[in-house]
Amino acid sequence: MRPLLELLRTELPIVQAPMAGTSSPALAAAVANAGALGSIGVGAVNAAGAEKMIAEVRARSTRSLNVNVFCHQPAVSDPEREAAWIERLRPEFQRLGSQPPRELTQIYSSFLADRPLLEMLLAAKPEVVSFHFGVPPERTVRAFREAGIVTLASATNLEEARMGVRAGVDAIVAQGFEAGGHRGVFDPNAPDDRLGTFALTRLLVRKLEVPVIAAGAIMDGAAIAAVLRLGASAVQMGTAFIGCPESDADAGFRAALASDAAFHTTMTRVISGRPARCLANKFTAWGREVEAAAVPDYPIAYDAGKALNAAGKRANEAGFGAQWAGQGAPLARFLPAAQLIRTLIEEM
Repeated sequence: MRPLLELLRTELPIVQAPMAGTSSPALAAAVANAGALGSIGVGAVNAAGAEKMIAEVRARSTRSLNVNVFCHQPAVSDPEREAAWIERLRPEFQRLGSQPPRELTQIYSSFLADRPLLEMLLAAKPEVVSFHFGVPPERTVRAFREAGIVTLASATNLEEARMGVRAGVDAIVAQGFEAGGHRGVFDPNAPDDRLGTFALTRLLVRKLEVPVIAAGAIMDGAAIAAVLRLGASAVQMGTAFIGCPESDADAGFRAALASDAAFHTTMTRVISGRPARCLANKFTAWGREVEAAAVPDYPIAYDAGKALNAAGKRANEAGFGAQWAGQGAPLARFLPAAQLIRTLIEEM
């Protein structure tokens, strides 16, 4: 088994997580130039948009890049449930001086059904491609390998990890329940064991023959050292980079991260339709009593969530955003990416 850093072609055992809404090309490039693995998430764009993002990174850095794709099962539209969801949200829109959408659509496609994105990635040849919400067929992973691209897959339990290994991925990202952003569960409606980062990392290290990357509430050098001692080959950090000036986090998100909300992250599916850890805000408070069965499938529910956030911004209310963050949020530091990485290495 080749060492992970050799596979990733990076100097440092740090992967910047491709968190939606914050992992900009500028951040990925800054992280890469500092010796770690920079990442962008392309789950919200088509092949042309992803190609543009890769080009923006390449214009700033020639070092390794990870491109993350979403491998969820395509949504099943339920017009009755979606209409009920719109009506349930209508009072919130009206409080913000807006009206909800007339209908909801599947705003993102899954990588599993996006042939143009696959072909673009095989041609662009980023050093790493990572999978979230599932893994593609073995033939797709093999095509990446034949193109010289390393593959990673997130897992929240042993069976998901084994599915990634069977598909042929090079390493597994052990996503603990503490982690910010979308929970990587393959089936969002199945029981979730909610394994923490330490327990999951050690379990996968003991049971798998591929490198393991630990993810979830890792915010400083002490935490990096701890999971490396557990046998992880590297760490993936997302919340730690939200405060960097290179991230795409807006002013409302940054203010929330620096507030008491950081101490009260919560897992919610009302924003997007899938479980995701977010800073406590008005949207998560509204959704606290909403039953999971009432929420439309991802990403159809996200169509409503994004519309509500846009209405909030027009009304100067930032509390309806997808402010994805992990349980380590109170430890966030507002430093340039390169300085943050230097600090992490000194702390190790």
